[in-house]
Amino acid sequence: MPLDRRQPLAAVLGGVDLETRAGEERGQGIADAALVVDQQNARARRRRDAHGTSVAAGTARPDRRARTARPAWSAVTRRIRQDRRVSELGYLTASVPLRLANAASTVVLPLLAVQHTGDIVSGGALGGALVAASLAPSVVAAPLVGALLDRTRHPRRWMMTAAIVQAVALVSVAGLDLVPLPLIVGLLVLGGIASPFYLGGMSSFVTDVIADERRAYADDGVSYNIASVGGPALAALVVAVADARVAALVTAGVAVLGAVGMLALHFTPRPLHDDLHLGRDLLAAVRALTRHRPLAAVTASGTLSQVGQGALPIAAIALAHERAGSADLGGWIVTAFALGALAGGVAYALLPVRMRPEAVMGGGFAVVGLLTLVAVVDLGMPFTLLVVGLSGVVVAPSASAMLLLRKQQSRPRVRSQVFTIGSGLRTAAAALGAALVGQLGGAPAGLLLALIGAVWLVSAAIMLAFPRGAQPIDAIA
Repeated sequence: MPLDRRQPLAAVLGGVDLETRAGEERGQGIADAALVVDQQNARARRRRDAHGTSVAAGTARPDRRARTARPAWSAVTRRIRQDRRVSELGYLTASVPLRLANAASTVVLPLLAVQHTGDIVSGGALGGALVAASLAPSVVAAPLVGALLDRTRHPRRWMMTAAIVQAVALVSVAGLDLVPLPLIVGLLVLGGIASPFYLGGMSSFVTDVIADERRAYADDGVSYNIASVGGPALAALVVAVADARVAALVTAGVAVLGAVGMLALHFTPRPLHDDLHLGRDLLAAVRALTRHRPLAAVTASGTLSQVGQGALPIAAIALAHERAGSADLGGWIVTAFALGALAGGVAYALLPVRMRPEAVMGGGFAVVGLLTLVAVVDLGMPFTLLVVGLSGVVVAPSASAMLLLRKQQSRPRVRSQVFTIGSGLRTAAAALGAALVGQLGGAPAGLLLALIGAVWLVSAAIMLAFPRGAQPIDAIA
């Protein structure tokens, strides 16, 4: 009788013929064999419980995942994912330094160029060229960066590599006297290409670290707000204490800190799909941004709003000149807006909000527009600072809601592309707003503010096209 190792011992013994001596001997042999199998199974179960092995047909087969000991760092990443407060802190520890270094570089580069040339005119021209070299490529590279993040099995590695590229570019700028200028420009271009990885690209993975998606994008918005305030402040402080060359090195070090902080994060790769054609993936992202009505409304509204926000720093100079007699005080107007945005972002992250995100976004843009129009009234510089600061408080929750809507209204296959393209469009829109207001330099400051307020109101009106009751599609492959 052949031995079936899947049968229990009693069943095996029950099938033995006990009436003949030969049957008894055969039964004893089968019993012994079955006992050995049971012992093997018991030992295998103990090994499986202790070491993650598996058992098949009485033979223990080690699980491949158990062959490789998990690194000690995995305990840190598990802790970050399981604890909400730790997860939020872990994400901010990585994202804030990267984005802060990016924001600081826009101040460091022109100051370093002026220091290098010793002339405000030629230095300003060189600084503008360096800033353009570091920012312009991000708009062009954004779709490709998003497509790569949607395909790669190791998104974190790409983000860390991008951070190191940014740091190397800033170190090269610090050696402006020693490093050939074409090489510096080339490295800045590479840094610009890399920036979408840790800007919009990183935002598209934030819910892998912070489970509560509303809190996740509120924290992501706080990250951007801290960077927008702290980046220029850090650059100005280091330049005041030392010089622009040291500021470039410090900014590079901050970028490296962000890369190190990313070691504690875990980003889940997007699900693989059968069709991996790059062109079709890019077209799918464009179709999602233009044809999926909820996402199209969010993208159009968010992009147009940046025309107004990008125009504010230029209009603030004219406003300060008219109301305080000094154009230098224009920086305080921009600072009031940035500090208000930081306070609003923190409050939105900490306080429970039950409004739907599309209402937060559209309603917030409308309030910003109305407050900007109120600031047209000249009641003195303190009043202007107060109203502009309040508009910043409102804009932060709106931006966080916009990020959440991007995630909810995009499928995993194109999500990173949606974020990187959306971020690139907003960057280009801000540059356009600054350029347009710059061409209206002779216009009254009140008129410039009125135009900016109108832009925000139109952005809010676009959100009326968002379908009422639209359901998230982020779980659809």
